[in-house]
Order: sequence, then structure tokens, then C-alpha cells
Amino acid sequence: MRVWKNAPKDALLLGFSMAQLVVMLWLATAWDDASLPWKVVSTAGIAVLISYNIIVVSHLFTHVPWFVSARLNAMVSLLNSINIGQSVQAYQLTHVRNHHRFNNDQIGQDGATKDLTSTYRDGKDGEHTPLLRYAVGGALSSLVSRGRELSYVYRLWRVGDNEDDLLSLASRREPRRGRELLQIRADRAAHCLSLVLFAAISWQWALLSYLPAFFLALTMVNVQNYYRHYGADPDDRAADSVSHYSRLYNKLTFNDGYHQEHHLSPNSHWSQLPAVRERFRDRLDGRTRIVSPVPAMLGFLHTRRSLLHHAGAGEQR
Repeated sequence: MRVWKNAPKDALLLGFSMAQLVVMLWLATAWDDASLPWKVVSTAGIAVLISYNIIVVSHLFTHVPWFVSARLNAMVSLLNSINIGQSVQAYQLTHVRNHHRFNNDQIGQDGATKDLTSTYRDGKDGEHTPLLRYAVGGALSSLVSRGRELSYVYRLWRVGDNEDDLLSLASRREPRRGRELLQIRADRAAHCLSLVLFAAISWQWALLSYLPAFFLALTMVNVQNYYRHYGADPDDRAADSVSHYSRLYNKLTFNDGYHQEHHLSPNSHWSQLPAVRERFRDRLDGRTRIVSPVPAMLGFLHTRRSLLHHAGAGEQR
């Protein structure tokens, strides 16, 4: 019987997901007897695990689920909702159906962006939102939203009538719409109940380690998304993202650096992204686009990046 929908290599991603949860539980149990330096290092480590899961593991899963079985995929969604502190199904709706539809668009005539995570959302005069506001402000907003979800226990974490973004992004057809909204509900329950478990093991760890690590991870994820698009041309589907082709980075991140290719073919399995680059090579090479010498997380080091979103393509900052 066939188990893996695309490739057995996805077992590596599943293995990371399972290991992350085990590590977090272990760190929670070890918190009280740990030294201060260990507590600091372990908190930073948790931030890296969460951000890696959001950027790589859950991101890939939202585009191309790993299993043939819908039930197994639902279980992975529950597992990683615990790991990333938010519903993976909700992440799928906002990322795949919103971000990949509107591709980091600029502010329109209505004074807003259609992409909910656009780097232009709070910018002025056609510019990107300032980095700190996008990264830190976005993390604070996400933290508030996750806290609000805790209060949804009174309705057993059902998607409420006032959650317009999720309701508008969910499938219009039944029974798929019902399954998606039910998965969000289950994901939220798993995440919130895991917080109760963490606090029961060590409320000090939950408050002094997990919460700061989660906030740091959200900030790191926002920095990653910012430099995946900073300076790119939102009006050109072959130049609206930034790629990074380091072999080591792409080995460690399952080809995360092929971001322009990912935008051109978002349903392609991560193992096929180099082939996507070859398939679209003429189109890509025929554009002035941004290829970064550093990973997106370190995009601030790319000081001579072209600003293709300006009227004059190729202008330097």
C-alpha cells in the first residue's frame, strides 16, 4: 500500500517534526535543574526549531502534504500546530490561498494590500514597510492573535463568524470547507492544550523560555519573508521573489532557497525545485531579477541589492 504521496524523503520532515516535540518536552522537564547559560542556549535553540519548522517543514507541508491518507495528513497538521504554536491549516489558507495568489502586492487604490503578509502592507509611497515594524510589529500582532485563540475555548476553538479572513479563504465547496474549518478547530485545540501541558510540566519554562522563544521565532520568520521579497518586482511573476542558490543552504533547508522557482510552481515538491529552475530558465534569465548571495534570514547583509520595485529597475540601495 502506498503511504507517501510524493516521495519517501518526506520522512525526514516528519522525523524533524516528531523530534522537535520530544526536545521541547525534554527541555521543559529539565528546566528547573538547568544552569542559567543552559537556559539561555536552550531558549535560543527552541526559537530556531520553531522558526525552521514554520519556514521549511510546515511551509512545505502546506503546499504538498506528505501522505496519501487524509487522516495521516490531519495528524501531521495537529503535530506541527503544537510545534509552531498556531494552526497549520490556517497557515495553509493564509499562505497558499492568499500570499501565493497576490504575491506580495503593493498597496492598491483602496489603501490596502490584498496579500495579508505583504511587505508593503504598512509602507508609504510605494516602499516596503520598515524592517523592524514588519518583523517585530508583525510578531507582536501574531502573539496577540495566538493569545486570542486561547480564549476561544468557550466555543471549543471553532472558527467564529467574525473571523472574516479565514472564512473567506476556506473552500467554498462542501464537504471540503467543513473539513478545513474542522481541521483549524482541531489544530487550535492541540496547540492550546499543549500549552496547558507545558505549563503543567514547568510553568517557569513555559513563561520564561517557550514564550520568549516563540516571539523570537515569529520575528525571525518575518525577517525571512521580508528578504524573500525585499526589492523584488511585485508586478513581474518571474521576478517577484528572491532566490539563493547555495548548495549547503538548500541541502539543509530542502531547497528553500529556490524561492522564485517556488512562486512560479508552488505545487511542485521541494525535490523538484531545481528542475523547475531548468524548466523556466529562459523566462528567468530573460528578466532582471534578484539572486541573493546570502540566505533570506541574512538578507540585511546584501547591501547592494537592486530595488526592482522602484520605477527604475536596477537602482541600488
